[in-house]
Amino acid sequence: MLVQVVSLLLLLAAIIIVAIDVIPLFMDWLGRIHIGRYSDARRWNSSISKAGTRWLNHTPKIKVTDNTRFVVIDMLRGNYTKSAIQHWQEAALLLGLAEVARGGQSKQTETEIKTYLHAKFDSNGEWKQQPEHIDAAILSYAIMKLDIIRTEQYKGAFDYVWELIQAHIGEDGTVQYRKSMKSYRYVDTIGFICPFLIAYGVKYGKEECIELAIKQLTEYERYGMLDKHYLPSHAYHLDNTLPLGLYGWGRGLGWFAIGLIDAWRELPEGHHSKPILKEMIKKFASTVLAFQAPGGNWTWTVSRGEARADSSTTATLGWFLLQASQIDELAESCAEGADMAVRYLMKVTRRNGAVDFSQGDTKDIGVYSMLFNILPFTQGFCMRIINARQYTKVG
Repeated sequence: MLVQVVSLLLLLAAIIIVAIDVIPLFMDWLGRIHIGRYSDARRWNSSISKAGTRWLNHTPKIKVTDNTRFVVIDMLRGNYTKSAIQHWQEAALLLGLAEVARGGQSKQTETEIKTYLHAKFDSNGEWKQQPEHIDAAILSYAIMKLDIIRTEQYKGAFDYVWELIQAHIGEDGTVQYRKSMKSYRYVDTIGFICPFLIAYGVKYGKEECIELAIKQLTEYERYGMLDKHYLPSHAYHLDNTLPLGLYGWGRGLGWFAIGLIDAWRELPEGHHSKPILKEMIKKFASTVLAFQAPGGNWTWTVSRGEARADSSTTATLGWFLLQASQIDELAESCAEGADMAVRYLMKVTRRNGAVDFSQGDTKDIGVYSMLFNILPFTQGFCMRIINARQYTKVG
């Protein structure tokens, strides 16, 4: 009798483990039936925005692991997902919804945004759970971009993020990705912090914030870029200034693009650093356009055209090009590049509005995911680009 019970329990456990592995694979297969049937930009916008709105308060968990078998073991070990990853996923959704709202948001969009804010902040505008990593800066920046709320009420939370960033400043005067990685400077950090630092610095009259953002960008240009091709490496080491990881990692270009273009947008005209960023944008735009595939996408390692296309790279670089098109000498080429990116992204969107085929989370410097699936980060930037395209002045 005992043997039978044990056998039954083992059978049930096996069924559960197999189900946990198989169900996501089946759902992906099912979701990709009739993928890419969108041809009208307005209908595509409506579909991806509905999905993005739903995801804000029910954000799909992004796997840390690439394992597709015995996933339950990663779940039990706590290696399946991490909260810091969720911060930049949610930030991108908020940035996208901020653009949706500018075009006349629905009641549901406003309700979901307010529900999200209520879950994250107390009545005094302070974090209910204080973040530990600088990833929170891009989330704070996204909140600052919401026109439908009075963002001043969250100043306490913004102040905390500024203090958090200051606590991560290293001996070279730039910001560490993590305190445990004092000798490394990551390209991700540029996207995480630079737009927030400039927006916060301008809003509250803190020039030191602006200068820190400019330093983060210019130091990366000095040590983390492949000179001739203006391609960022994944990271560089402070002690010997050697580049680390790939030159041309797609989402790394995306992080650099976000940090650079949004920092430039937030700087007021007449600021002495505006021309510095403009020149960087012109050089980077040339690189981005050179590596765009004929189909409008970029691959996960942009210098290899035969590599797999990455929707997260395509969405972020498309956003960069759209904003860069406001510079007269870049207007025509960048606007066309952005339109090509949108056309590609429409082709990889599922029937339910989820944009597919984004590279999974990176494991370490030089260790990249080979899983390509939905990513809230990509969804947010797709919403951002298609809604902003309606009122972006080209040239």
